Amino acid sequence: MLFQPPLPSRYAEMTQEQMADEITRRRRAIGRRLVILGHHYERDEVLRFADFTGDSLKLSQIAAEQTDAEFVVFCGVHFMAESADILTDDSVRVILPDISAGCSMADMADLDQLEEAWRFLADATTQTIAPITYVNSAATIKAFCGRHGGACCTSGNAQPILEWALKHGDKVIFLPDQHLGRNTAYAMGINLSQMVLYDPELPDGGLSTEQARSARIILWKGYCSVHSLFTVEQCDHIRRVDPDCRIVVHPECPWEVVQKADLAGSTEFIIKAIAESPAGSRWAVGTETHLVNRLAGRHLDKQVRSLAGVQCLCTTMYRIDLGHLLWVLDELSAGRMTNRVIVPPDVRDDALVALERMLKNVPSQPQAAKPPSPDNSPRSTQRPQS
Repeated sequence: MLFQPPLPSRYAEMTQEQMADEITRRRRAIGRRLVILGHHYERDEVLRFADFTGDSLKLSQIAAEQTDAEFVVFCGVHFMAESADILTDDSVRVILPDISAGCSMADMADLDQLEEAWRFLADATTQTIAPITYVNSAATIKAFCGRHGGACCTSGNAQPILEWALKHGDKVIFLPDQHLGRNTAYAMGINLSQMVLYDPELPDGGLSTEQARSARIILWKGYCSVHSLFTVEQCDHIRRVDPDCRIVVHPECPWEVVQKADLAGSTEFIIKAIAESPAGSRWAVGTETHLVNRLAGRHLDKQVRSLAGVQCLCTTMYRIDLGHLLWVLDELSAGRMTNRVIVPPDVRDDALVALERMLKNVPSQPQAAKPPSPDNSPRSTQRPQS
């Protein structure tokens, strides 16, 4: 993780209103040269200043479409800023307000580990392997996939990308989120017995040669620290206290939770499902706290609550606050650029191949990771490896 030095003391002495006024003034002065992007999981006081809101890839694509922008301030986490730098023109500078705003999931896969896994798999089998990485990964991981005939995916297009990969390879290694990979493959009809879990902390990932050879899907042992907080017990509690409440979760949740839910899909899918539901409907949502609260405030004709009884907060996203946003704008106004995120040219080129391969084969869509089940019953009693 990169280290963010403490801000000058004056920012701690300002009120929220003072900082908001200053941000407004700075934005007006910089004008169309500046674009501020805000991820769905950011706090409301930051999102109010975003020119565009959305998920990580959508925001990076929007940044690339801006013809007047010289500076892109990405209110998100590090891998998102990297994607924006990859997709935008060389003349655009991407800035992360807090350089230590990382992603624990992305940090669970590094290039050395992936290269070691690739060597093991190459020794274990002569079958063709397609590497697929979730966009929630470092640029170096995306670049590896680009060099080795693989692609990126989002939570919204993971299924068609996996289908594409299995047409071009005998098997897939999917990283860094085991849950998205497992839930997506299962929704495609691939049995859990055809999936194995590669643990980069163990010799040969904890797998035998036969396991590696026989598996169709090799899942990387990574996970989202937010979505792993949702449990089967929480689903069961909702069913007991409010049988008519619908449960919708993100496919980064564990397989057992997705099987208990009525619906599972990307952030955009969740937003769309609730927006299009009838007035009076009740929802328990398995995703990040800020988005759930925003949906509840946006749809007052419905009841929207978190699936969990605890606050499921993306703590690294929470590092982006008004103080850090104002600070980077103050620096820009003074002719200084701080916290610029730069992907090296060789990494950028290969990572762009993986991203373009995804975009060429299937655009990002708010697809379900689990088809609606009328009786809400799990489709298998098998349990995945953990």
